[in-house]
Amino acid sequence: MDRKHSYTIALLSFSLLSLELIWTRILAAEFFYTFAFLVLSLAILGLGLGGLTLRLFPKVDSLGSLRNSLLVGGIMILVGPPLVYRLGMSFSALAGSWAMLGKLILVIIILSSSFYFSGIALAILFKRFHSNISQLYMADLLGAGLGVIGAILAMNVFSTPVASFLISIPIFIAALINSPKLWKLLPGVLILLAMGTSYFGHILLKSSKPERLPSIYQHWDAMAQVKMFAYPGDEARGMVIDNAANTPVYKFDGDFSLPDSGAEDLWGIPAGDLIRQFESCHFLSLGAGGGADVLQALAQGATEVYAVEVNPWFNKMLLEGDPEGYLRSYTDTLQSELVTLPTYTSQFYHDPRVTVISEDARAFIRRHSSRFDVIYSLSSNTFAALASGSFALAENYLFTTEAFQDYWIALSDSGFLMMEHQFYMPRLVSEALLALDKLGVEHPKSHIAVYNLPSMRRKVLLLSKRPLETDFLQIALRDISSENFQDVHLVYPAVDSLKDNIYERIVEQGWQEVADSLAVDISPNSDNRPFAAQMGLWKNLSFDREAQLLPYEFRGFPLTKLIVLIIILVVLLLIFPITLIPYFRAGPHLSLRHFAYFALIGIAYMSVELILMQQYTLLVGPSVYSVAAILVTLLISSGIGSRYSSVFESNMVFLAIIAWLFLDIILFRYFVMLFGHYEQGMRILATVLVVSPLGFFMGMPFPKGVRHVGPLVDWSFAVNGAASVLGSTITILIIISFGFRAGLGVAMILYGSALLILKGSNKMT
Repeated sequence: MDRKHSYTIALLSFSLLSLELIWTRILAAEFFYTFAFLVLSLAILGLGLGGLTLRLFPKVDSLGSLRNSLLVGGIMILVGPPLVYRLGMSFSALAGSWAMLGKLILVIIILSSSFYFSGIALAILFKRFHSNISQLYMADLLGAGLGVIGAILAMNVFSTPVASFLISIPIFIAALINSPKLWKLLPGVLILLAMGTSYFGHILLKSSKPERLPSIYQHWDAMAQVKMFAYPGDEARGMVIDNAANTPVYKFDGDFSLPDSGAEDLWGIPAGDLIRQFESCHFLSLGAGGGADVLQALAQGATEVYAVEVNPWFNKMLLEGDPEGYLRSYTDTLQSELVTLPTYTSQFYHDPRVTVISEDARAFIRRHSSRFDVIYSLSSNTFAALASGSFALAENYLFTTEAFQDYWIALSDSGFLMMEHQFYMPRLVSEALLALDKLGVEHPKSHIAVYNLPSMRRKVLLLSKRPLETDFLQIALRDISSENFQDVHLVYPAVDSLKDNIYERIVEQGWQEVADSLAVDISPNSDNRPFAAQMGLWKNLSFDREAQLLPYEFRGFPLTKLIVLIIILVVLLLIFPITLIPYFRAGPHLSLRHFAYFALIGIAYMSVELILMQQYTLLVGPSVYSVAAILVTLLISSGIGSRYSSVFESNMVFLAIIAWLFLDIILFRYFVMLFGHYEQGMRILATVLVVSPLGFFMGMPFPKGVRHVGPLVDWSFAVNGAASVLGSTITILIIISFGFRAGLGVAMILYGSALLILKGSNKMT
């Protein structure tokens, strides 16, 4: 086997994994994360179908087909996203529109084509050189691992639209490696791609959706798409994140004594009465966004303010201004130094009282016991947080029972947590009560209040370290009176006329007694099941127009579960039957044992990968870093494991995987407690060291199976690919309902079953 074949596979896998991550980021921002999951899951099925093509049409197995498949795959990577944008796809318009349904099918075909032709190329190389499967599979996994790094770097350095084109370069290089006559074209191809994508990237991937206001600047990296626009009157800049959420950046003149810096309309939900309870208030903003929380805290007299924001670009912009100068920088003297400060993004971030933190809030707050007098969370989990979480499942560790325990511990002896949310409040109240009960707090009900702000369509949870007094509750948020009932009133503790509201019932009766009467799921989330946004219930499944138009589950429509069910049905009713077609044709057949074996390890590998990406977000922090840490570690260590798969007995390999998964189920929470207080770099290092042994052994089952089936590897590859998509979707249903530990338990059973099959299989039949 020539080394160029290993290089070809590595380059191809680099492009494919980059493609998956970058298209996920694009589709999540454009079409919402649930639909991005639907489209890409079905598109990735093309990879296995490409392998099956080789089995059904033997003439495809040629070096010419290898070269052509690589070239066509690269071309489809280039043209796929622009074509999807030009189709004008709108998922919200799917209800009752056959034309839009047709566009959806066309989108899936377009995006799956690159995976399909790449699958043909991989299957050709796997089949021709199956005796060297350990080296080939290692190249596949190592290339994919490097593709994760390449995708994130490309999105952060060149922007996501440009990166979506640049990732085609490795697959074109792979095509040229296998075409000596075309090798001399390599420099020109690379130059044209680099020049063309940098110039046309943002133009070709420009949404056709109408904007409320024209954007004046756009930044798009691995974390989020951010558009800037100017409010009428020029009093503020607006930031739109992933076409789903807004955060304002207010103009500020540097004088806190003037009315504009203290006006309530700048921040909507005031915290001044809480701040003034302390002579020296230590204030923490969870999700500082455009800085309005920070401005409010400083204007109301906080002596120390921590601005914690998960998106580092926001903090960079607030401190330095945007590259295009739309935030109008000017020069001033601050702390005896001549500095340039943006008019909008604001002197107050350079105030000595402010500490700016680019980190996940849970990871930050675990390091600060009894530190904060006021913890303030205003829309910390927005539509954009869901979209940017599409790398995984939009899990959210800000809203779990353990999160409230962390908040309580981080509060000073007289501290307050003020948390606002438009939709999650019933669930948050359930979690807060459960958290206080687990902490052994006496009379938890006396430490909680819930406010309704009808005119803003918001609910606010107030959690106090000390029991809340009735008189204080009347002024803690705003002065409560009959005249301003539509602005603010208490729903717990409520006056007699409002006693029969959901929050009063949850507190007094318990969420279990209330849950059955509601349309949404209010069961408390935990760090083992942190899916706050998954509020849909099967009982609400209907196909009326209104239900289908909702992109999220805030009214109880089980959108995610429905999409997952659709993918499962497509795989079971369409894709798996296609993989059975070779049984009805002449020639050697894959034994049913081997068919089941490759299906089981495909389901199991993807289940573990998906769960760990989400589970370790609790430790690592933002989803993009968690994805990188887990995927890179698993893929690269699996590649190394593949290389040494012949050295280890099958019993040891599978038992090592099962033992690691069992230890994770038992010990993960203690692992977080042990390393969760360290800086992010140390947390990532700990994750790499812990996950690497698992990846090492998970890279061995596939090459071990290939040694049994020999040249039937193309068929096995197709079965494994279809099963991988099936595994990710089934796992979603399990972990949303029962949690990560249940999902890992199922993976243990799958790997155990695969071991029994392998031990009972001696030769290909």
